Amino acid sequence: MLDYIVLGAFAGYLALMLGIGFFFSSRQESLGDYYLGGRKMNKWVVALSAQASDMSGWLLMGLPGAIYVGGFSEAWIGIGLLIGTYLNWKIVAHRLRRYSQACGDSITIPDFICNRFRDRTGISRILAALIILVFFTFYTASGFVSCAKLFTTTFGIPDHIAALGGMSGYTLCLWIGAIVVVSYTLMGGYMAVCWTDFIQGALMFVAIVLVPAIVVCNAGGFASTVDALNEINPYLQSLFTNASTGKAAGFIGLASCMAWGLGYFGMPHILVRFMSIDNPAEVKGSRRIAMSWVTISLGAAVVIGLVFHIYLKQHGLTLADVGGDPEKCFMIMINGIFSSGFVARVFAGILLSAIMAAIMSTADSQLLVSASSFSNDFYKIVIKKDASNRELLFVSRFAVGAVALISIGLAMNTQSEFFKVVMKMVSFAWGGFGASFGPLILLSLFWRRVNLVGAVSGMLVGATTCFVWKFAPFADAAREASPDSIFHLYELAPGFLFAFVVTVVVSLLTPKPSKEITDEFDSVKAQFQD
Repeated sequence: MLDYIVLGAFAGYLALMLGIGFFFSSRQESLGDYYLGGRKMNKWVVALSAQASDMSGWLLMGLPGAIYVGGFSEAWIGIGLLIGTYLNWKIVAHRLRRYSQACGDSITIPDFICNRFRDRTGISRILAALIILVFFTFYTASGFVSCAKLFTTTFGIPDHIAALGGMSGYTLCLWIGAIVVVSYTLMGGYMAVCWTDFIQGALMFVAIVLVPAIVVCNAGGFASTVDALNEINPYLQSLFTNASTGKAAGFIGLASCMAWGLGYFGMPHILVRFMSIDNPAEVKGSRRIAMSWVTISLGAAVVIGLVFHIYLKQHGLTLADVGGDPEKCFMIMINGIFSSGFVARVFAGILLSAIMAAIMSTADSQLLVSASSFSNDFYKIVIKKDASNRELLFVSRFAVGAVALISIGLAMNTQSEFFKVVMKMVSFAWGGFGASFGPLILLSLFWRRVNLVGAVSGMLVGATTCFVWKFAPFADAAREASPDSIFHLYELAPGFLFAFVVTVVVSLLTPKPSKEITDEFDSVKAQFQD
């Protein structure tokens, strides 16, 4: 039955997000405002929006689901992400903020790459834009799948109601979530995205801490929770043994989890947050805020996956009794804990909105970065070089809609195991960005000798490696033939390594960068030595 109380709470939350988009719709005076907020974002907004856009529905659905199935051994992903987050803020944020402004006032990652190497051909910009469009389509699709799972679980929209529009309940929910995200992204641009992400980040934090705390309290406290988990499965709390198989986590499994941290160096929607901060001196404060948020949130997400075992046992249920999808565990616990009474259901709606917040905070950023890459780095370079700002803004908004439609099409493919599991789509897109851009961003910021040919070669190798490692028939055959096959390693690890090596080797084998480029590098470097 349709839950009108929860629906009302959701409607209020979504109306707030659309209101923010409308508020900022008249404040976009230039492309820099639409894509980067005019570099006027304060440290709190940058910190929370960066982490909210980073985590997505994966934090409240993908990670708890993986922890529920594999136990604490899956927490290595969170550990890798925690290390990657810190290093990204520590060594990349400040330098990228200064370098991107000094380097032709770059407003997108492809823009920065092109300006950094004085690429007059535009090949690096076009390649980077295409990589962004391809991988963000997968990433955005994962967000829309999360939306559909959330709405079908929360609203209980019957298929006979959805059938009035000629679609299933899942498909209707998919379209509802997508329309809201696209709407406020179209209207408000970067400012709307950042401020909505700030609010969403705060809401996510409250929900992800509160729900597992309630379950732990109901179980009798921390010590009782630990004992209860040991009774259910002694491997649930082991860092080195998979709870579902009882086997020790091998090197490939641990390396794959830790490799997630490498992805941060190449995430366009996170890197642009660093570029937008008002004062580079505020990066340190922003880092502290971000690290506090992500440390507590990742820890709470791990606890959610573990205590779901206790929640099911307390209610005499099995996973099959509640739909069989471990990625819905957070939603199931909220609906169960706040199940009766008007106030409880309103509160449930607010907490469930946190999942929508997680999804929207990433999807909006992905759509905006995709739009900026298409209009500023592809349309303006390949199709119409003299396009006005007004025309580029129109093309950007068109691109937002186009990418969203393609992503919806992928998300509707419920017959595919790949396209119906949030974790699989997120991991592939994350790996693709990390391998394509991560080595190049690091080398561009810290190595004077890297050149254009090396940059293009590295991006190509990183993106290609991820596709081959993931989808090539021989890789599938190797994985099926042996559980110890190297092709079980997360594609980000080999992709990052190969791209890094190729960028360095090709740069050394080809002519040095021009004096203009090295002088600019030295000038930016000197700012960190004063």
